[in-house]
Amino acid sequence: MKQSVKLIAGNWKMNGSAASLAEIEALKADAAQDGWGTEVVVFPPSPLIERIARAAAGAPVEVGAQDCRAEASGAFTGCVSAELLHDAGARWVILGHSERRHGLGETSAGVAAKVEAALRAGLHPVVCVGETLAQRDGGEAEAVVAAQVRESLPEALKGQTFTLAYEPVWAIGTGRTPTPADIARMHEVIREAAAGRLGPAAAGMRVLYGGSVNPANAATLLATPGVDGALVGGASLKALDFLAIIHAA
Repeated sequence: MKQSVKLIAGNWKMNGSAASLAEIEALKADAAQDGWGTEVVVFPPSPLIERIARAAAGAPVEVGAQDCRAEASGAFTGCVSAELLHDAGARWVILGHSERRHGLGETSAGVAAKVEAALRAGLHPVVCVGETLAQRDGGEAEAVVAAQVRESLPEALKGQTFTLAYEPVWAIGTGRTPTPADIARMHEVIREAAAGRLGPAAAGMRVLYGGSVNPANAATLLATPGVDGALVGGASLKALDFLAIIHAA
């Protein structure tokens, strides 16, 4: 994967159904007609992964999962291992999303363990970091995000390909976004922290922006220095909106 190629990732969260396969067909049709200069990954809920992987076959659309368990197997009712996700057709996995860090109490150490699990199973990890509004207003944003980066990236990433995503928690689903200058600066902080943790191994990573990305603001966000793509939430659920973002890259 080349860092110069933008990555557009669609996180469906706990949304979608069998009817959503029509959205994948619409993506396939557009790609066949217009071609894309971007890399595209869709992250549906786990029960849809296998069906969407089959529907996306032959199209430049890959499929990922929204989380995984650190262990490969065991007595963990309701959990899904990275190996099971890979077997279902996933090739990517989002780890450390703010809704898990702040809603479910996930720690950076736990995220790092999941990153190792993803690598073990052959999944490409997308590690999310970001600050709350209180942390930003308190002048702690850069320190908080840098610490999340350092603590979420295990040594096992050296020599591996991985992606980071900056998600200011206060911008997710709110319609608010940081200024391009704020985003560019935070992406610099993320790269510096990753380089400090992993050395030259961090040079090839991509850093995405996530937080209320939509067709209206996508071009501006994707043109921001240091932004290698977007982690898209609600706008990824409808092919028309998602395609507008893909074509803006």
